[in-house]
This record gives sequence, C-alpha cells and structure tokens, in this order.
Amino acid sequence: MNKVDLNLPIRAGTTVIGPLSILRMKSEEAVQLVRTSVQLRYPLEIAICNAHTTLTAIDDPAFAKTLQQMTLLNDGIGIDLASRFLNGKDFPDNLNGTDLIPDILANVGIPLRIFLLGATEHRVKLASEHIEATYPLHEVVGYRNGYFDMDQSAAICDEINRTRPDLLLVGMGNPRQEDFIVQNRPELDATVAIGVGALFDFMSGSVIRAPKAVQAVGLEWLFRLLQEPRRLFHRYVVGIPRFFAALVKLKRAGRDA
Repeated sequence: MNKVDLNLPIRAGTTVIGPLSILRMKSEEAVQLVRTSVQLRYPLEIAICNAHTTLTAIDDPAFAKTLQQMTLLNDGIGIDLASRFLNGKDFPDNLNGTDLIPDILANVGIPLRIFLLGATEHRVKLASEHIEATYPLHEVVGYRNGYFDMDQSAAICDEINRTRPDLLLVGMGNPRQEDFIVQNRPELDATVAIGVGALFDFMSGSVIRAPKAVQAVGLEWLFRLLQEPRRLFHRYVVGIPRFFAALVKLKRAGRDA
C-alpha cells in the first residue's frame, strides 16, 4: 500500500507489480505532490522504482516491506513494459529521478531548503553547486557523502536536522538509500525525502547521460552499461533476463489465482 495520504490533492491510480504498488502519475502531478507536502509540512518518502529496484524487492521480502512504507514512482522502460505486460497499460510518464528532480526544482514554485546525502564528497559538492547555480530559487543548506556505516545514522540525522530541510535527496543506491530513509524517518526532520540513485553523479558532470535520441527509444540503460560495464554488468546483463522471467512467473500466478 502506498503511503500517500489520499486527502492530498492528487488523482492517481496504481499499478501492482509483484509486491509493489506504484503510483500512476504524470510528472506535473508528482511535482504538485512534493509542493503540497512541503506546504502542509506533511512527511513524504518517495522511492523511484526501476526494473532493478523491483527485482530486488521480488527477491528480498525485507526490502519489499521497506518500499511498501514509501510512495512509489516508476522509472524506465523496464517497469513500463512490466506494467503493460501485467496490467495492459503504460505509465503516463517516465519519472526517473534524473529528470524528475530537476523538474521539481524548476517547477515546484516555492523556495526549498535542500540537503544532499550520497555519492563521494567531491561529487555531492559539485551537485550542490550545480543546484544553486541552476535553480537560484532554492538553497542547498547542507550536503554529505554517502560513505558511512549505518551505525552512524543517528549522527547523520542530527547533521541533517540542524539544517531544517524541506527536501532531503538521498543518493546511495538501492536498497541502502531506501533503508536509510525508512529506518531513520522518526528521527529525520525533513518534510520530503526522496531516494535519487545516481543523480549526484549526473549533476556533478562525473557521469554523462545518454543522448536524447537514445533516451527516447528506451536504451539509456545500454548507454550506461557501455560507460560502466564492470559495475553495471550484473544489474543489466544478468538482471534484465531475470526481471522478465519474474514477470512471466507473476503473470502465470495471476492467471492461476
């Protein structure tokens, strides 16, 4: 079940993929959701689910339980194909974090206090500078690298809380970023917390995004694999066939139910 309070002014159905119920939102609705949450000071935790995230949740019930406590959005062609295969319909928009977060920053319409957590110290610092230069309406009130032991979480939460952020962006990869958000939510004084994956690597200029034409045909994953074959080989070359095999199993289970 999604955590979103349905009293918020949104009109979104959901798509169920395995243990996850993912909101069906257009990008402007997602921006509106963040804006409303900040204005009402309503705590909101967002996870952006791609094929890798979803397969991890299918494999790991503990991670699925973590995601079930968050508001889930869709990311990428894999999850769109999954929705089409299992439910016969696409998602309205691709809400991958690399596009959604800039969309929020550009269109939310209210000033935000932002804290960045994740990546290396150098990359998160450059991402901070990029946000302040590109979106002057907002203020980056703090940043910190994502290389720490989870037993340091209380100190990290204290550091974040001293800055009183409206928006906490956590870029530490799955499942670490979602685990951090959910496990520490009672101690975190940030209105909206979003797991953003590799966003800071892109914002810092350390990793190059695929050309728009490659993105348009759904092959950004292949571009990334060619850039970082050693790190991403298992996720894509092994993970994609496993993901589609899992979808076939879910489809059969649905027919047999």
